[in-house]
Amino acid sequence: MISSQVIQTSLDELKAITKVDLSVYDTSGGMVASTEESSDIAAELVSGFANSPADSQVIGNRHLLKVLDDGELLYILLAKGTSDDVYMVGKIAVCQLQNLIIAYKERFDRNNFFQNLLLDNLLLVDIYNRARKLHIEATLPRVVYLIETKMEKDGIVTELLKGMFSSQAGDYITSVDEKSVILIKGMEKDHSAKALQTVADTIVALLNTEALLNVKVSYGTVVPELKDVSKSYKEAKMALDVGKIFYAEKNVIAYSALGIGRLIYQLPVNLCKLFIEEIFGDNLPNELDEETMNTLNKFFENNLNVSETSRQLFVHRNTLVYRIEKIQKTTGLDLRNFDEALTFKIALMVVNYMKYLDSQEY
Repeated sequence: MISSQVIQTSLDELKAITKVDLSVYDTSGGMVASTEESSDIAAELVSGFANSPADSQVIGNRHLLKVLDDGELLYILLAKGTSDDVYMVGKIAVCQLQNLIIAYKERFDRNNFFQNLLLDNLLLVDIYNRARKLHIEATLPRVVYLIETKMEKDGIVTELLKGMFSSQAGDYITSVDEKSVILIKGMEKDHSAKALQTVADTIVALLNTEALLNVKVSYGTVVPELKDVSKSYKEAKMALDVGKIFYAEKNVIAYSALGIGRLIYQLPVNLCKLFIEEIFGDNLPNELDEETMNTLNKFFENNLNVSETSRQLFVHRNTLVYRIEKIQKTTGLDLRNFDEALTFKIALMVVNYMKYLDSQEY
């Protein structure tokens, strides 16, 4: 239903143009919005008129008109004045209110449509039929962005995003739970990875600057048709989960950039445990100190290049070699060998995945 504030704004604008006082009442005679102070007499007139079969009525200097939606009485409009034009102003106000009702119903229906679309609750034929009725283009390429924040209050994230993205451009904002907001972004021109990343970075910057919120944004791949939007949503959800496990330091996670993490996330737990036991035996690297982890990450970033890694870490080459050999004594894996380094990297990611699963159980 339309908010009283929206109705009040509409009445104020009409009065500024026509100089006619207007009031809107609900069917029980309660005032919703008005350009003048309420009166008991007006409320009594409205209550009596609500039960009348007539669509309009003139009582003294008050013109009463019914605001209908598909034949159902929603509001009663009262236009006050003796001029012959007052009735016409009232009719204009009724038309404006009915158009607002239709617009808000369509907006609600669109929200409901996209929620069901994301959750795969619609048949294929229903998707295209409802999209046509709601004037939603079916063949526009789209991508789903998932914005997670633990501090969504009074819809501030939703409102900020609505100010940034427009339904006229094929963008829609909705949600399916209390933990996150969903942006379904129309991609008319540029589908490049850089363009997708730029949108996500902009969202993070906007919410950090305007609302002081530290959010995580994930997104799926671009899908060519409306029926495939749920696929992009599922990818965005997986990207958010995988990002928390393997890329916790990142605020933006793309499904296409998950790499090995996406594969590990889909492995059965028993298979993960078996793999870890085969690699490490009883020497499970549960607690690697910060210095060792920094060394490992930098070593992998530099493609196992000892000289470049030692330079970036500001340590002597022999010191780095010592740290690598220390890990080799503990695990039996020589990180200077590509195959063994890859095995160790994957094993560490599997350990992190298992820790995440354990934390979810408690």
